[in-house]
Amino acid sequence: MPTAQRRRHGGDLVVESLTALGASTVFGLPGQHALGAFDALRRSGLTYVGLRVENNAGFAADAFARVTGTVAPLLVSTGPGALMTLAALQESAAASAPVLAIGSQVPTAGLGGGRKGYLHELVDQKASFRDIVKSVHTVRTASQIPSAVAAAWASALEAPAGPVWLEIPQDVLLAPVSVPPVTSLRAEPRPLPPRPELTAEAARLLSAAERPVILAGGGVVRAGARQELRALAEALDAPVATTFGGKGAFPWDHPLSLQSWLEDAHTTEFLEDADVLLVVGSGLGELSSNYHTFRPRGRLVQIEADLGKLESNHPALGIHADAREALAALAEAVTPRPPGTAAKAAAGLLTRVRERIDAQGLELEQRVLGAVRDALPDDSPSFWDMTILSYWAWSAFDPRAGALHSAQGAGGLGYGFPAALGAASADPGRPVLAVSGDGGAMYSIAELATAHQYRLPVTWLIVDDGGYGILREYMTDTFGEATATELSRPDFVTLAESFGVPAVRTTPERLRADLAGALAAPGPSVVVLPALLRMFAPTHLDRLADGGPGDGPGPDQG
Repeated sequence: MPTAQRRRHGGDLVVESLTALGASTVFGLPGQHALGAFDALRRSGLTYVGLRVENNAGFAADAFARVTGTVAPLLVSTGPGALMTLAALQESAAASAPVLAIGSQVPTAGLGGGRKGYLHELVDQKASFRDIVKSVHTVRTASQIPSAVAAAWASALEAPAGPVWLEIPQDVLLAPVSVPPVTSLRAEPRPLPPRPELTAEAARLLSAAERPVILAGGGVVRAGARQELRALAEALDAPVATTFGGKGAFPWDHPLSLQSWLEDAHTTEFLEDADVLLVVGSGLGELSSNYHTFRPRGRLVQIEADLGKLESNHPALGIHADAREALAALAEAVTPRPPGTAAKAAAGLLTRVRERIDAQGLELEQRVLGAVRDALPDDSPSFWDMTILSYWAWSAFDPRAGALHSAQGAGGLGYGFPAALGAASADPGRPVLAVSGDGGAMYSIAELATAHQYRLPVTWLIVDDGGYGILREYMTDTFGEATATELSRPDFVTLAESFGVPAVRTTPERLRADLAGALAAPGPSVVVLPALLRMFAPTHLDRLADGGPGDGPGPDQG
């Protein structure tokens, strides 16, 4: 028997199955119980990107899945290693990113809560994942591995896409196998077409509407339905707003574009005034509804692949379908109308929004965001942590041909930099931008070593305001002063250089040039901007005072 055949074990079936399904890159961090799978990686053609913290590996896999539109494998160990991925998987669930998380387990004798006392042992490890991921899969014999990997892969891709959890005991990963290598697996997700009678009714409503408007969410981006959305909007002469998760779904400078000012009362009122509002790929959750102050006066038509989000906040003609298929069907079924006053109405809205922002003395913030936009190549993706500049970007940043991704789905800190590393792994020839505050940056500092090790072209902009800036604003506005928001932090420039990553301290005046230079240089870099930025004034509080409904069902940012 050939040597390679003799040394194959359960871990080989894992990597062979991933390869057969089309995987190219695996993210992760090794641990004792998972070593059988990691040993098999070196005999495979898969590219491995190892991060320093499991949660960051999860964020990297999340971003890889977002930019490639395919499943991103994440390989971690048992117990602490597995549990460290939960925050990242929550973000993937909120953003419908198809991450296949594969965790090891204690030997099979310890499954079922037997309390054998193995290292990393949990009574029921998979129970920790059930409330977060789409599906949970457990393997107990090596022969089950290919089918289990294929089933998990299909589950991750099936609309609505999302993360899944697969766990394999240590002894199964190490068990010798004599079956031939896995060369062919099928994992085709079921399609989710719209029901024809619902499409016909939606087309009737939209064709008869005097003021149709479209709100496009992240489901449009994930479905690759930009062209279908544009075709429908132009056929209806309907203005289009995008949620924060749906940025890039519609051209920013199109005459019908309302852009993404969803936290502005002017936009909320514009959406409310539509006699038919088509909401596609969004659950109309907290941020997408201006903190649940949105009160539609006309008919709602909602297209949503996630059944749990369909009509979860407002009654609608609900269409449970993939956004691309549904938009294409609608574009064919509606009665086209000639251009009318919709473009003028859209321009008027954006003028009112601009006047409100300009009256608040926020020139520094707009100058900084403009410098970032000018420095970033048009087709480069950007990844934003939960920080004030990111909150500005949700509303005011034009992603152009690239894409803007953030952690606003689950709202956890530390997403930006490791996510950017994952995106750069998918296309090492294109520069990627990460944006963090100094508080969020501390979650990801260890990944400077990852960036240097793999020479990934990520430029990390750290806006250093000495604390958790947005929480400082929230607490000051609410309580008159802030508590627990001020932070001691390192010299980020010196720290980055100690990892072998070039870094520069900049100013708002030099930001554009310094950032453009860093993005143009090969490999990773850090740009530190000491600046105290402010948020624009909220509008939802006044709407609540005027009789808004207050908090509704749980948040969903589209």
